[in-house]
Amino acid sequence: MLVSTTLVTLVMLLIWQTNIFLALSFPVIFGTIELVYMSAVLSKITEGGWLPLAFASFFLLVMYTWNYGSVLKYRSEVRDKISMGLMLELGSTLGTVRVPGIGLVYNELVQGVPSILGQFLLTLPAIHSTLIFVCIKYVPVPVVPQEERFLFRRVCPRDYHMFRCVARYGYKDVRKEDHHSFEQLLLDSLVKFLKLEARDIALESDLNRPDMDSASVRSQDSGPSADTSEDLRTPLMQDQRLTEPEEELPSSVIPAEEDLDPSVEYELCAIKEAVDSGFTYLLGDADVRARKNSWFVKKLMINYFYAFLRRNCRRGAAVLRVPHMNIIEVGMTYMV
Repeated sequence: MLVSTTLVTLVMLLIWQTNIFLALSFPVIFGTIELVYMSAVLSKITEGGWLPLAFASFFLLVMYTWNYGSVLKYRSEVRDKISMGLMLELGSTLGTVRVPGIGLVYNELVQGVPSILGQFLLTLPAIHSTLIFVCIKYVPVPVVPQEERFLFRRVCPRDYHMFRCVARYGYKDVRKEDHHSFEQLLLDSLVKFLKLEARDIALESDLNRPDMDSASVRSQDSGPSADTSEDLRTPLMQDQRLTEPEEELPSSVIPAEEDLDPSVEYELCAIKEAVDSGFTYLLGDADVRARKNSWFVKKLMINYFYAFLRRNCRRGAAVLRVPHMNIIEVGMTYMV
């Protein structure tokens, strides 16, 4: 109860941005009640008061163990991520055969190439023609609208067909969509990202032309084109953006379908062909182990307690209700 009161107070201050006096009155009132209850429990230890303390200690140990192991696992992923130099050395084929299809590689990194990809390249004889590294993050807003659910960024040069996708959910969002809806939303956001990227490149080339007069430059700089692309890469932090009317871009700023760069058209066609071949979820079956020179307490918590919690937690793919035939798992061992 004391932990919950403390966390709610932090939420009131940092997320809800409640008045500081009202936020501090919450722990004063409820904290007083809980301290009175705790003093009554402490005064009855020998008569059964130890039972609530035992339950509280157990749940506190579970939460601490899960947080401790998750932090060590994430640090291990950041430390072992694949360098960009190695990716460029492998080439656009990634040292294997690229077959039609879209591979969704789930990981926890928001930047860089996760080490799980290297394990797939060593294990599988072929890899999908389009790879999307999917990372699910929860942002401190109540609800994230579907049209702003995904943030995309290109990984490696264009001929690699590799993208980073951050799927954002608010603390009130409930992930009820099935895998078909998730895939469709992700695909729509990817196509939108490619068109915005082509538009930004076209604008940059137009601005760099020496024959463009200053009036046209001012007219394009005054438009919201730069803000539009940046909004897709920045977490949604304010709800008033949903109520503000979007300014309409001039028709000369947004390239039409037939005015797209040939390389972009080829990439869109390649993605359409990959979609026709289907989506595959590439997951890592992680095994987190403590190093041999670690302390006994750390080995006990990581090798037994944290491993037990991971075996019994619900997977992200289970929430999406993905058919087993669309899932490929590869074993990963993280030494923390």
